[in-house]
Amino acid sequence: MANITVRNIPDSILEKVRTLSEIEKRSINNELLILIEHGLNQETEKKGKQENIISKESQTKIWEKLLGKWEDERPVEKIIKDIYAHRTSGRKVEL
Repeated sequence: MANITVRNIPDSILEKVRTLSEIEKRSINNELLILIEHGLNQETEKKGKQENIISKESQTKIWEKLLGKWEDERPVEKIIKDIYAHRTSGRKVEL
C-alpha cells in the first residue's frame, strides 16, 4: 500500500479530524482514510455522468504503463501526417 505525506494542514481542519477520530474511536490516519473515501465517492458520483473522471494526462500515463512505448521507425512528421490523413472530418486533434 502506498504512503503519502500531507503538508500544510490548517489547524482548524486537523482539530476537526482529531475530534472525529476520538468520537469514532479511530486513529487519525484511519479517520483521514475514511474522509478521503467519502469525499471521493461524492466527487465520482457527481462526475459519473461526465465522460471522463480522470484527466487526459492521467489517462495517457496509464495507457503508457499498460501498453508500453510505441515503436515506429518512421519519422515523427510522417506519423503525424498519417494520423491526420486517417482521421474523420469534424474532430479536433491537439498534438
